[in-house]
Formats: sequence, structure tokens, C-alpha cells
Amino acid sequence: MRTSLKHKEEELSKAVPIIEVDSISKIYKQAEPPIKALQEVSLTIKKGEIYGIIGLSGAGKSTLIRCLAKLVKPSSGRIAFHGEDITDIAGKQLLQFRQSIGMIFQHFNLLSSRTVAGNIAYPLEVAKVSKEQQNQRVEELLGLVGLSAKKGAYPSQLSGGEKQRVGIARALANHPEVLLCDEATSALDPRTTRDILDLLKTINKTLGVTIILITHDMEVIKRICHKVAVIEAGSIVEEGPVSQVFGDPQHATTKRFIQSTSHDIPEEFFKPSSPNRKLLRLRFKGNAASEPLIAQIVKKYNVEANILLGWIDNLRVIVVGTLIIELTGSSEGIANTLTYLAEHGVQCEVLEHGA
Repeated sequence: MRTSLKHKEEELSKAVPIIEVDSISKIYKQAEPPIKALQEVSLTIKKGEIYGIIGLSGAGKSTLIRCLAKLVKPSSGRIAFHGEDITDIAGKQLLQFRQSIGMIFQHFNLLSSRTVAGNIAYPLEVAKVSKEQQNQRVEELLGLVGLSAKKGAYPSQLSGGEKQRVGIARALANHPEVLLCDEATSALDPRTTRDILDLLKTINKTLGVTIILITHDMEVIKRICHKVAVIEAGSIVEEGPVSQVFGDPQHATTKRFIQSTSHDIPEEFFKPSSPNRKLLRLRFKGNAASEPLIAQIVKKYNVEANILLGWIDNLRVIVVGTLIIELTGSSEGIANTLTYLAEHGVQCEVLEHGA
């Protein structure tokens, strides 16, 4: 399975771009002072990718996805779809583009007066698809999202997860090439979130639909995305494959997101630090995860390593392991240990109280 996922990542690296964002900015000049919602944002999203955009509230991610959906026009810069500039399209061209894009919302946005089938059929009615074709497409989508038994139900009779499944089916009605997901799981409980993310993965795999999702939750990125962009104050501060960004974060904002998914470290682990004792967080990935490095440092540098806590994060193509250890020994032995681990691809962080 891990090999096939690695092969998938290699395939995506060779895929052609479907959306290219070139130095777009969005400034709301009517505000006082003017709000710089986006600043020189550039992205390349390839066909077949699941691409995540993560940021805190107010970071600019919603403005970015609205620009991609052509709901907001950038103040400057360029957006291309299949290599064609769509920044200034209007009229018939804009309508054609929007039929290539499906959108999934945080709060579902279902029509309360319509049944499940009626909500899914709505975009087909707008597109003037024949009734026979509507019925056929609705049945296909009900089966895809697992709601065939609920076709006659109304939104008020559905759970949150079922409502989002209707939203996904509706977004797929016109055979879009791209799905834009605006905090699609934020209103759901953890188990339902996992189910919805697994459904999106299935859609990506079976239909080849490119998925762009925005979120504030690193767990969502870890579970589903091939690539991720981290946005802060309207700018992209880090971007790349999830395995790279999660395994070796560079920007402070990215590190904070990753730490938010880590296990809490018990208070009693934090004893006063000294030259002869360090509390360490070690992150192993790739080959380092399969080597007996802890046993090697104990033998090689005459130190003691007490493993206090450990966990594993399964990303799409790699496993990242984390250990919290108490390392004791001479100051020289500890220094040599840190150097040795770093040389073997282990990220070492000395933890102080509150880290």
C-alpha cells in the first residue's frame, strides 16, 4: 500500500497543471484602513491532486478559494485554468468555467423545501438537462455518496454527515473537473469528518476529480491531501508535498499547526533542565524510522535514553514517528548524541516547560 501511494505521488508530480495562480493579491480598499486579504499568492495545482490550504481564521484562505471559484476578482495577478487566463472572463465563458467547478460548503447550503434528490438535481435543472438525464444522474450520485435510501428525505430529517453527502453529490452533478471544499468538515464530529474525508478520497481516486480544500485542521491535511500550502496574513509561507511539509516543517506557523496535532506532554516530564539531562522530542521519518538509533546512541555515547511517550502519524506516502525521551549523560555525550541523530535524519528538539 505504501509503495502504491508513493507511486501515486510520483504520478502527480508529472501531471499537468489544472489551476495556476500567479502573484494574485486582493485588497479591500473600501475598508479603513484597506484590508490586504491576499498578498502575491502563487500556486500550481495539478490535475488529480488533493490540495490543501491551511490557515487560521483571517489568514486569507476563504478569500483565496473565492478567487479560484471566480466569486471574487483579484486586485492584481493572474489565474489560469488549463493554461487559459480566466482572471477577467465574464458572461458565457464564466458560466462554462463555473460548470467545471463544484463547491462544497461548511454549512451545507441545502434547500430546505427540496428533498435529497431535489437538492442534487437542482444544478442539473439550472443547466437545462433533460428530466430523464437528471433522474439517471441523481441515482448515480445517491449511490456514490451512500444515500439511496434517503432520496425522498428533507434536509431537516438528515444528520450533519448526511447533509454534507448531499452537498458533495450536488457539487458533482455537472461532472466538474475540480471540487472546492470550503471548511467542508468543520461542522462535523470527528468520526463523521473521517467518513467524509474518506468519501472525498474515493471520489478523487475513482473519478479523477481534482480537490482543493481549505481548513484550519492539520488532521484533515494529514488524512487526505497530497500537497499543502500554509497561508498566514494573506501570504503563502510554506508549500509542498504533505510528507515534506509535515516531516520537515520550516516556517514557525507550520510548526505550530503540527504541534497542535501532537500529544500533550504530561507536566511531570518537565524537570529542571541541566547539562546532564535533556527532555527531547525526536521525529523520525523515512529510513530513520526503521533504524535502531536509540540503541545505537546508548551504546556509542554512554548515555541513558528513557522513552516517555511515542506515537506514529501515517501520512499518505510516509510514516512519521515521534518519541519524547529523557536523555541523561555527560554534556559531551548528549551533544554528540544530538549531532549523531541529526546526521541520521532525526529532527531533535530540546523541550522546555510549555513547549
